[in-house]
Amino acid sequence: MTKFLLWLILLVICWPLAIAALILYPLIWLILLPFRLVGITVDALLQLIKGLFMLPARVLRGQ
Repeated sequence: MTKFLLWLILLVICWPLAIAALILYPLIWLILLPFRLVGITVDALLQLIKGLFMLPARVLRGQ
């Protein structure tokens, strides 16, 4: 809702910029999508490695 209200304010102040933002936002989102997927994959891999290293300690503690 906040983004929409900010866009409406931008529309009143400078409508060509607001229309350009409306058109370019989905394109930029599509361009950045692979980087998000890589980030999620790297985070999952690091969590897996952390889990493997922490497994002996968790087994010895009895949890």
